[in-house]
Amino acid sequence: MKKIAPSILSADFGRLAEEIQAVEKAGADLIHLDIMDGHFVPNITAGPILVEAARRATKLPLDAHLMIENPEKYVEAFAKAGANSISVHYEACRDLPKTLALIAKHGARRAVAINPDTPVSSILSVLNQVEMVLVMTVHPGWAGQGFIPSCLEKVKELNRLVKDLALTLDIEVDGGIKTSNIGDNAAAGANVFVAGSAIFKSANYAETIKAMRTELSGQQIG
Repeated sequence: MKKIAPSILSADFGRLAEEIQAVEKAGADLIHLDIMDGHFVPNITAGPILVEAARRATKLPLDAHLMIENPEKYVEAFAKAGANSISVHYEACRDLPKTLALIAKHGARRAVAINPDTPVSSILSVLNQVEMVLVMTVHPGWAGQGFIPSCLEKVKELNRLVKDLALTLDIEVDGGIKTSNIGDNAAAGANVFVAGSAIFKSANYAETIKAMRTELSGQQIG
């Protein structure tokens, strides 16, 4: 199933609950929350309190993307705050298998994220320990960046690898996703699409999500 995940990094934080409820009504499948610490990435957002606020605003699944150093220290707090899935970066984990096990222990879906410059081969050893892989299609840290076209090859490579290993997991793409390229990402093998500016900066959330679904409807995952 192809899923659209609006990223609230691009939402109006002064009206956060309203914004989340608006994209839920518009047809979102889950809500993506970008957590940044100012160390692993240059930007700072918020911590578990953001997840708690989102949890109060919606019953949709919450997808917490931890762009932070030492994520193992905070997994429990994010799970308790209401995150249904937790993505940790390969580049930030000292012991990735242990961190993924910790996510599972606290009842959340396990996901590993990789930056544009990180090869898919880096996470080969943990593919059987996750429910999702998040492929960053921009360099993490800021909303509104342009999609990096070369990342499509990484999605294709990951999709082939998942098929060869007979695994069942989601492939999520995050960064610069919009109506004009969402179909290409689906064709490459992605099935979860994070979109921030493309949705929250549009005049009509429902029409934008509908247009994205139209692009997805004609695409078979490669």
